Amino acid sequence: MKGLVLDRLAIRLDGRPLVALDAAIAPGEVLSVMGPSGVGKSTLLAALAGLLDPAFQLDGRILIDGQDVTALPAETRRMGLMFQDPLLFPHLSVGGNLKFGMPRGVKDRAGAAARALAEAGLDGFAARDPTTLSGGQKARVALLRVLLSEPRAMLLDEPFSGLDAALRQDIRAFVFARIRDRGLPCLLVTHDAADAHAAGGRVIELTG
Repeated sequence: MKGLVLDRLAIRLDGRPLVALDAAIAPGEVLSVMGPSGVGKSTLLAALAGLLDPAFQLDGRILIDGQDVTALPAETRRMGLMFQDPLLFPHLSVGGNLKFGMPRGVKDRAGAAARALAEAGLDGFAARDPTTLSGGQKARVALLRVLLSEPRAMLLDEPFSGLDAALRQDIRAFVFARIRDRGLPCLLVTHDAADAHAAGGRVIELTG
């Protein structure tokens, strides 16, 4: 089966249930998981990415395109992560940031970075220092860096909450359009109902 499947996934801490989820996310679909702070949204993403703290217990399976990745290390899962903070490397140029995550087999890295920037309305930005970018430009570069790493699925952790209201709608549209175009299954965690509405997919509420 294509897409991201959470097969009876359950996360516990000291035997206490935290998160339980059973869902299939099709290619190009965004599943939004909502809930207040502390309910386990980021813990869920950590489990999917292969970054769950050993203090937690994980049951169930995580499958990408039919492959069980539950026991695989984070670097082999190819989960694209996007956070509230763009986390751009300040010691690298914009182009350097984009080239950083590209698979080894990409030969013309500079060309791939330049084409991605042009498609995102950032033509000619490759040599720019990322600290000179606006919040919206940083968010676009952060997404491009993830996409150029050729992920098999996307995980979004409150990626729009650090943007001002004027930018948020545009960046949401930019991110979700590219996820759909690439046919990537995506799980978005957010506390903002407007994010979930913009994603246009199913919504699951975590209540703790």
